[in-house]
Amino acid sequence: MDRAAAGSEALRRATSGVRVRIQQVVRDGTEERCYVVTVDDGRVTVRAGREPEADVVVTEDATTAAAVARGELTPQTAFMTGRIRVAGDIPALLACYEALAGAGDAWADVRAATTW
Repeated sequence: MDRAAAGSEALRRATSGVRVRIQQVVRDGTEERCYVVTVDDGRVTVRAGREPEADVVVTEDATTAAAVARGELTPQTAFMTGRIRVAGDIPALLACYEALAGAGDAWADVRAATTW
């Protein structure tokens, strides 16, 4: 995901002026997978791990994360139905979401290569 983000000119343009650190926590039974998405004025990075100073924390189960990643469930629907929980700076998350939505499908190749 990090390479795909770095290689996307559309993502760079769409996130220009946006700054946010998003901690994603995906729970699968008793295990957690954690990722950090950092948007810094046109530069988007994705890495595994925790970010103690994240602006936003998004928590979901593995089934929900996979459904959203495959495009079978929108993040909005998942949030409204309680399948995604969000804590922190919601306005920053919304600004980032709008920017990412305007970037086209920067992660299409990642999605195509992923087995669920």
